Amino acid sequence: MKANIYRTIHIEDIDATKVDEEIVVSGWIQNIRDHGGVLFLDLRDNTEVLQCVSNDGTMFDGLAKESVVKLTGKIRKRDEETYNPKLKTGEVELLVSELELLAPSLHELPFQIQTSKEANEDIRLKYRYLDLRNDKVKDNFKLRSDVLHFLRNKMYDLGFMEVQTPILTTSSPEGARDFVVPSRNFKGKFYALPQAPQIYKELLMVGGVEKYFQVAPCFRDEDARRDRTLEFYQLDLEMSYVTEDEVLEVGEDIFYETFSKFSNKEVSPKPFRRIAYRDAMEMYGTDKPDLRNPLIIQDASETLKDTTFGPFKNSTIKVIVADEIGVNSNSWFNEVVDYASSIGMPGIGYVTLMEDGSLKGPIDKFLSEEERKSLIEGFNMKTNSVMFFIANKKKKQAQKFAGQIRDELGRKMNLIDPNKLELCIIKDFPMFEYDEEKKKYEFCHNPFSLPHGGIKDYETYKDNVDDILAYQYDFVCNGNEMASGAIRNHDLDSMAKGFEIVGYTREEVEQRFSSIFTAFKYGCPPHGGMAPGIDRILMLIKDEPNLREVQAFPTSASGADNMMGGPTELTPLQLKELGIKVEVKKSE
Repeated sequence: MKANIYRTIHIEDIDATKVDEEIVVSGWIQNIRDHGGVLFLDLRDNTEVLQCVSNDGTMFDGLAKESVVKLTGKIRKRDEETYNPKLKTGEVELLVSELELLAPSLHELPFQIQTSKEANEDIRLKYRYLDLRNDKVKDNFKLRSDVLHFLRNKMYDLGFMEVQTPILTTSSPEGARDFVVPSRNFKGKFYALPQAPQIYKELLMVGGVEKYFQVAPCFRDEDARRDRTLEFYQLDLEMSYVTEDEVLEVGEDIFYETFSKFSNKEVSPKPFRRIAYRDAMEMYGTDKPDLRNPLIIQDASETLKDTTFGPFKNSTIKVIVADEIGVNSNSWFNEVVDYASSIGMPGIGYVTLMEDGSLKGPIDKFLSEEERKSLIEGFNMKTNSVMFFIANKKKKQAQKFAGQIRDELGRKMNLIDPNKLELCIIKDFPMFEYDEEKKKYEFCHNPFSLPHGGIKDYETYKDNVDDILAYQYDFVCNGNEMASGAIRNHDLDSMAKGFEIVGYTREEVEQRFSSIFTAFKYGCPPHGGMAPGIDRILMLIKDEPNLREVQAFPTSASGADNMMGGPTELTPLQLKELGIKVEVKKSE
């Protein structure tokens, strides 16, 4: 059969049905082997690898790995003993009659393509276009495309309208530093890149869009973490005339259906467990608990209120009871003590319940007989149960440390099932939290959220604003915050009162957020929404250690763009046009 000279075919479409057909294929040279004058070339395209053969001992001379070639030849059956079951094309090979070099690879490879994920991350990101040729890396972006396709169709089916909001916007108090962009036409003024489309999506509700969504890029000038990069994407959505439960049900559908379709792991059934923020902090020491871990934090402050042990006096005392580990070696417990020190704890106490009913451990001697009995009975200790004590003068710090110890115990005791996706909803966040360093209240979650009692809450709890709860919620999976949202405050008086508590006058708020304050005066429907994190969903599905593995061209952990060389300096002409003078202070 005559070769198709106008179009190459994908390698994945080549199988035993193509035997004796003459074809044209194009791709990268993965490997070349010489078996006594018979040359073998492994050709890789975007879909699969094909073994190609030449009896011309010079045909492949001078070709380097990762060069791009077009091969013409006839498909033939491989000898059965040489089948390669790892490849879709493993039963056949191409006997090459013509070779055209489309683009040579002129440099030594910085890493082997097939094992690029084992290379240094900074090198991988510098040569990201080569890293993307790795099938495992490429699969992440195939999944990303499939998930985005699924989510868009899901939102269309639910009656949402897709709207793109601006990238050049103004600063908004989302809780992180803005990336700013200087204006050439308005000297000395700056745009900001959106931390989230918060105000725009609320203005869309004022505009009558009613059910909006977009796959929104978000920018935050924060230090990189495993679950946060400078630029990330979220499925931003907002709805008018909805209750909190209605928004949560949409979120449950999105997460359950996405994880069920694209992950082989066991997904927690709907409805997801709903946990009040304060209960989460008490039981898990965090507002993003990993529910695969069955350990629960309990409070022993009342039980040990009369303690004579110095570190426990006038402290919040949290305890974690772990069954059946009392038989573990001293070195096992020393590792827990070392971990406690590594997170800033001055130490961690523990006692073990022995077969004779006595307690044994470093702090047993500091306990009275009544306290021993209350701890054993009140916290349901069993033989070989170990009780860990976490104490701190500050309640929030005690909760945080206890949460970290709970996580570490879960790992050390192998309690975390890697084949499960345990989802829950944390709700009823406090509207405000007190900042000890600034000595003032700040918004706990989102400044545009609706308090449970509306503006009445500000009068009811004027002497204790810590008790004001908001219609705010997070979706959490396996210890990761997956989405954040709220029912919004569309009452201007209530909104202004909330900002007043964190230090803004009404005039300052109306000036800073003039668009939303003006718009709301023309009639704003009640509304609410949320924003599932696209990158985090992909990270969990693929079991990747950080978000950078599911983004096409991420910055490094330091925030540098190794491939493009950013951030870069501007030329003197650019600075002049912008009216900017740069002063770089030497670090002390």
